[in-house]
Amino acid sequence: MQFTPEHESLRDTVARFVDKEINPHVDAWEAAQQFPSHQLFRQMGDLGLLGIHKPEAYGGMGLDYSYAMVAAEELGRIKCGGVPMAIGVQTDMATPALARYGSDELRREYLAPAIAGEQVAAIGVSEPQAGSDVAQLKTTARVDGDDYVINGSKMWITNGMKADWICLLANTSDGPAHKNKSLIVVPLDTPGVERARKLHKLGMWSSDTAQLFFDDVRVPRRNLIGEEGMGFTMQMQQFQEERIFGAASAIKGLENIVQRTVEYTAERQTFGTPILHNQVVHFRLAELQTEIEALRSLVYRCCERYIADPNDSGVLQLASMAKLKTGRLVREVTDACLQYWGGQGYMWEAEVSRAYRDTRLVSIGGGADEVMLGIICKTMGILPGQRG
Repeated sequence: MQFTPEHESLRDTVARFVDKEINPHVDAWEAAQQFPSHQLFRQMGDLGLLGIHKPEAYGGMGLDYSYAMVAAEELGRIKCGGVPMAIGVQTDMATPALARYGSDELRREYLAPAIAGEQVAAIGVSEPQAGSDVAQLKTTARVDGDDYVINGSKMWITNGMKADWICLLANTSDGPAHKNKSLIVVPLDTPGVERARKLHKLGMWSSDTAQLFFDDVRVPRRNLIGEEGMGFTMQMQQFQEERIFGAASAIKGLENIVQRTVEYTAERQTFGTPILHNQVVHFRLAELQTEIEALRSLVYRCCERYIADPNDSGVLQLASMAKLKTGRLVREVTDACLQYWGGQGYMWEAEVSRAYRDTRLVSIGGGADEVMLGIICKTMGILPGQRG
């Protein structure tokens, strides 16, 4: 992938913002188990960082996705996983379908404030009994006059305690599971919405994650994104940006953990020799750095295909591979590096310890590893039941 001076200028802007406005506060936000999302998003909105590839008519920059990917890479510099995940929900998970398929009225009411950082968005797909298996969702949105009446619940919702609105996937008919779902914008101050509890997670502590209940929640039918019954298809498209963002934003964090481990093992000695001087250690770190570069190449290739044609079936395969590879690699890197930090790596406050906790989510959230493998098998034509 060829980057222009404009790409590098954006990269520098994001890096400086992370270093100045985010990283100095990460430890405090982790301790508080939340960060000031409205304040931070407004700062990012002022710099145009929440709408890099969104339409200019609604406050975006109107650039191609390679610029958004560069920004995602630099967000990987953040010294925790919760904040970049929340930003990614705003830019690449809750808003792509709205930007592409929403009515002009809907985009002006919800997309424009999200791009400006005036409103915080959430994406509502997962449910207590249906995480990666999107077809099994039970939440319903039934037509009543000019409104939808929504009943159900959503689980593990990033930004859920503070979000102003949610891009909700719900069943709008009793038809086939892949054709009965729709995406609907639901303001979270609507009567009947209950933010039941803030979830206490293994990692990603700075991210507020909620369980939500919807009890006869009434929203106008004009809040429908695109066509009724096309929600499953649109959500599958949103997943592609989510997975590219997740993979791209992992790269710099992985590089940082490897580099910090190099520095630590070069200083710490055992039996009179720096740990780094053991061949098994420096060979292993070299191997991990090679794997990170391989992931970067896969992400770049996927991004190029996505820019050329977002509906290219090859993007589905490459994005799924990138998501799978990222989930596996973050576990491998953080586990191996934590081992080389010894007892210090086991301390809660250690950077490598936080990375170990935070990145464990990558193989679960946004489509588990097993789901990615199933998709890849489908694209290869080798899933049982496809052949013959």
